[in-house]
Amino acid sequence: MLVDPSNEVLATTTCSGEHPWWIEGTVIPVVWKRRWDRGRVFYCSIGHRLDDLKVPQLTERIRRGAIRAAEGRWAARS
Repeated sequence: MLVDPSNEVLATTTCSGEHPWWIEGTVIPVVWKRRWDRGRVFYCSIGHRLDDLKVPQLTERIRRGAIRAAEGRWAARS
């Protein structure tokens, strides 16, 4: 799913020196959306640590993606 060309990528991350050497500098999608048949999929891999959810931009991204996708509207780009 991370490399599917039909995903519309909304945010990425670049692997730093904290990661294994073979992926250092690799850009990875972390927030994306797509259509799936008649439905919609919103994916966000950010938020593995509780402190991540203290970032207002992240919680807003999740709110826009999850709630608006459920309402039949897509997340607005910001």
